[in-house]
Amino acid sequence: MAEKVVIGNAELWHGDCREVLPLLAPGDMVLTDPPYFGREDLFPTDAVNACLDMLGPFVGYVFWPWYGNPPAAHYSAIHIWHKSVPIHPRSETGNVAGHHYERIFAFGSGTKARVYRHAAVMPNFAACADEFVNHPTQKPVSLTVELMSAVKASRVLDPFMGSGTTGVACTQLGKAFTGIERERKYFDIACERISRAQAQGTLLPPEPPRECVQEGLL
Repeated sequence: MAEKVVIGNAELWHGDCREVLPLLAPGDMVLTDPPYFGREDLFPTDAVNACLDMLGPFVGYVFWPWYGNPPAAHYSAIHIWHKSVPIHPRSETGNVAGHHYERIFAFGSGTKARVYRHAAVMPNFAACADEFVNHPTQKPVSLTVELMSAVKASRVLDPFMGSGTTGVACTQLGKAFTGIERERKYFDIACERISRAQAQGTLLPPEPPRECVQEGLL
């Protein structure tokens, strides 16, 4: 059984993306940050690649670490997200040292590589502490907004939604959003963040408690 929650123009699914994706109409753009190697406890690497293969020759971006093979062979460019300080705040295991950059594989969105630097978010964590939640690989909203701004798309799909950063960025840009997340903890965080972002974006009071719709997958 999969749970679908609709918040404004955002459609959020709690379930396995390999089972939910066949139920969805194709979106205009994909932007996602799948579980990396070493996170096989969350989602096996072969399943990540199988999921991306299901999306076909999509337009969009996929975050990928500095090591390992690319998620698919048909990417058009590799962008570099440079991190001034390779430490993520408020992770589940505390401040965990990481790498100074991540690769962002671009699909059908151009051939010129670009370096993204976000000094306002990293390393000045104190100035944006409220943006981060207890997710070990959360991305800055500003970076996600910049990536999506380069692609003309009215609906964005994130099959590995995590804490919902892509959905928050979609709200800021006025784009519709479809997200899928398997872990209940992060799904609930995503619902809360996107609901709050939509309330702020439209200058309306927060939404009433959401009603969950249980939908079978098979």
